[in-house]
Amino acid sequence: MSIRLRLTLWYSAVLGVTVIAFCVAVYILVSFILTTAEKKDMESLAERIEREVGVRVGWSLFYGPRVVPQFPALDEFAYSGYFLQMVDANGNVWQKNINGQLPLPAGVEAGAPLATASFMERRIGANTVLIYSRPMAIPGTDAYVGFLQVATTVDDLEKTLAYLRTVLTMTGLLALALASTLGWFLARKALQPIELVIEATNRIGEAEDLGHRIEYDGPPDEIGRLTSTINGMLSRIQTAYGELEGAVRAQRRFVSDASHELRTPLTTIRGNVELLEKMWRRWRDEGALRGVDESQSDAALESVRDIAGEAERMSRMVNDLLMLARADAGHKMRKERVELLPLAEEVARKAAHLPRTAQWVVGDLSALGGAAVIGDADALRQLLFIFIENAFKYTPSGEVELSALRSEDGSDVGFRIRDTGIGMEKEHVPRIFERFYRADASRGETSGTGLGLSIARWIVDEHDGSVEVMTRPGGGTSFVVWLRAAPPEEHAPPVLPPG
Repeated sequence: MSIRLRLTLWYSAVLGVTVIAFCVAVYILVSFILTTAEKKDMESLAERIEREVGVRVGWSLFYGPRVVPQFPALDEFAYSGYFLQMVDANGNVWQKNINGQLPLPAGVEAGAPLATASFMERRIGANTVLIYSRPMAIPGTDAYVGFLQVATTVDDLEKTLAYLRTVLTMTGLLALALASTLGWFLARKALQPIELVIEATNRIGEAEDLGHRIEYDGPPDEIGRLTSTINGMLSRIQTAYGELEGAVRAQRRFVSDASHELRTPLTTIRGNVELLEKMWRRWRDEGALRGVDESQSDAALESVRDIAGEAERMSRMVNDLLMLARADAGHKMRKERVELLPLAEEVARKAAHLPRTAQWVVGDLSALGGAAVIGDADALRQLLFIFIENAFKYTPSGEVELSALRSEDGSDVGFRIRDTGIGMEKEHVPRIFERFYRADASRGETSGTGLGLSIARWIVDEHDGSVEVMTRPGGGTSFVVWLRAAPPEEHAPPVLPPG
């Protein structure tokens, strides 16, 4: 979810809660005002009727003269539009200006007097009626004589409130929609500088041009400070990258130069050591080593052999370093169409003469029939020899096998080099193609520099291939080198005789 959408949703949520609260408050206030006004009119009418209550002196055979209240006729108030009903102290309807009867307050029907004035709302037929009940006494006394009921329908009031609810709902939704649209537009406007910064950084990343800077001509706000910070960071990265690139170039140049310089003295050392070994053997055979016993002669010859072996190992290391230096310098191989079956058969024939303690097995190479790749034949031979020598090195007993396979669609061909050697733990597999890396189990047990598989990976990458590794401790290792097969050569159509 984008920041623009989150800001719009937050803004809309806050605005929605505010609009709902405002509409509810307006509805409650208007409802209270209208209802209170209606109630005040009913109270005013009841007070007017109460002011017109009179008294007269009546005569009773048992009680003698007594004061009797004289109420006005309720028909006189018919023009007011209210329903009126007078109830005596015994709960009997005395006067009314309506057909039918208004509901009495709770407790009055049982003969209890109405203590205080009160409002109640009842449903009568299809109408909702608001009823105001007010106790009445003889003027100038507290003698309870009954109560007066004033009623009116509130259907019009309910319709007005329903219309108000509709208006508030529609107005709130419209305001929310307009405000959300405006908020989306404003959020887009406010975040547009960030999008410009993102586009500028993407262009810098795609072009790999650390010298490019983000141009921002807006106010010095948060976006301006962010742009300045990114530009400053780019400047520091450019400086550090330049220094690092210079150091890497110097290192590559040093490795390349050192490799070149070391090859000549190592070649001289190997030649002289070989010459010394031949001369020593001839002198010993001719008896020219007088005064030197046989054990001393054998020890000296063994030392010469050790020197020759170490010189040869250093020569291989120097050659490997030189090849990796060329790879780092972007050296491109000379590629052409290479038939794989003759190449694999040649490698299999020469691998039989490599120093080894394991049995050499040439498996099924028929999958390479007619298959070719666009690549460097010498590099591919070196690639196979690296994996085969590596398998011989870590297989003290058992067998090493070279076989071939092909993908189902025929687009890829593969060389499989399988051994029954010591294997390795799975955590070592991702790092075996790193330079100078060797699994802990093999350190000190087998000779090597840890550069062979690095060269193999470079050769595979140059041919757009891939390598699969399957291994387990004590169960051997299998390397499968996949290469993209070249399309078949286009042959010219045969020339047919006329007719």
